[in-house]
Amino acid sequence: MSELPNGWMQIALGDALQIQKGKKPIGLGSKGENRLVPYINISAFETKQVEEYAPEQNVPCCQPSDTLLVWDGARAGLAGRGIGGFIGSTLARLTSDLVEPSFLYYFVHSNYGYLNTRTKGVGIPHIDPVVLAKIPFSLPPTSEQTRIVAKLEELLSDLDAGVAELKAAQKKLKQYRQSLLKAAVEGALTAEWRANNKPSETGAKLLERILTERRARWETKQLAKFKEQGKTPPKDWQKKYPEPVQPDTTDLPELPEGWVWARVDQAGEVQLGRQRAPQFHSGANMVPYLRVANVFEERIDISDVMEMHFSKEDEASFLLSSGDILLNEGQSLELVGRPAIYRGELPRVCFTNTLVRFQAESGVLSEYAIAVFLHYMHSGKFRKIAKITTNIAHLGAGRFAELAFPLPPIDEQKEIVNLLQTAMDAVQQQSTAIELSLKQSAAQRQNILRAAFSGQLVPQDPNDEPASVLLERIRAERAALGEKKRRSPRKAKNPNNDGSVQ
Repeated sequence: MSELPNGWMQIALGDALQIQKGKKPIGLGSKGENRLVPYINISAFETKQVEEYAPEQNVPCCQPSDTLLVWDGARAGLAGRGIGGFIGSTLARLTSDLVEPSFLYYFVHSNYGYLNTRTKGVGIPHIDPVVLAKIPFSLPPTSEQTRIVAKLEELLSDLDAGVAELKAAQKKLKQYRQSLLKAAVEGALTAEWRANNKPSETGAKLLERILTERRARWETKQLAKFKEQGKTPPKDWQKKYPEPVQPDTTDLPELPEGWVWARVDQAGEVQLGRQRAPQFHSGANMVPYLRVANVFEERIDISDVMEMHFSKEDEASFLLSSGDILLNEGQSLELVGRPAIYRGELPRVCFTNTLVRFQAESGVLSEYAIAVFLHYMHSGKFRKIAKITTNIAHLGAGRFAELAFPLPPIDEQKEIVNLLQTAMDAVQQQSTAIELSLKQSAAQRQNILRAAFSGQLVPQDPNDEPASVLLERIRAERAALGEKKRRSPRKAKNPNNDGSVQ
């Protein structure tokens, strides 16, 4: 441990703290004539927005300058301040007769990670008071504490302003990215290109060709089945072909010239993955498979890939090919439909029913299709069709297949992909730079706090009362207060309940 500055003293944090656990008051409700005291539960602690009030009563209460500590729960060890009122049972009020309130807050706040990783309890983590009490604490003279806090708030205020600007820029980049996707799939991104280039095949002709080729594939497959079974094709067997359903364009925006509205299942094959089941946990043909935990936005993660048995027929049906798009079938409502293109990250891999596969038809680029799906995810279209079961949103392969799909000519799809890639690369570069600056700001914050708590932030004043003298005086005051309480007469219980002391 480095040498302490002159006038400082090393103690355990427990020697400086007074801890008061919270308790839920009675009579909670909206603010009114009889409910004037704010109630700070964990929600109000995190947002600093009080929604409940209670009448005056004898339960723990804090002042805005007090340090509040999350005592129970996933964020145990997180410190906050700034609002006063009754405190809930998951919180604790920390005060000190040795330490200036703001100095105490900054110190405890800087130890959040340490406390949060050293909690106790099963299920719900709780602050370990022994761990809290044993944290080494360098106690400065009172006057120096005040100077440190003033300098800290000056530096951190400037730093927080910079972080706020970075986060605002981050938000604008996200909005710009969404506007790029919208422009790409509505034709605005290629409006200038379209004015100077005539496509070799319109979107309508492309869709007609796709549907013709799809029918031909179906007929070839049916004839192969008849041959395999040794049967003569029955009369009018072609009429059993499931004719594609055209999308309802009533409420859809008008597309640019040369584009056409299709359905997702016309632009490509839609398939739900194979279900996991205990009987597939072992077998002769164990095949790796992707699940929702492997599919992130525009990225396949193969760091944790599992295996299960697939029959040869199932493997052929669910085997992924490079260019397939996988979408999260079951996810949180905000992330349902999150898509990524499989690009052969594993040479032999299938997928489960937590994912939906989209295999683009010839004439539909996977890179264009994923732009459509990213737009649908971020614009909320996937959320609108999702069904909620047990807190999980399900996209539904059938509902996904029925969505309208804006189909431009193949030449324009290529231009969209090129323009979008260039713009997205620039967005990603800016986003990376912002993330780096945020990390640097976090590191700078830690350096400022480290300097503050080691005596390097402001110069020492030889005229300050040393911390040792302060500690000795406070201990004497505590001892005197304890003796006074010990000698004070106790009131006996009065069975007559007449207010007299027996």
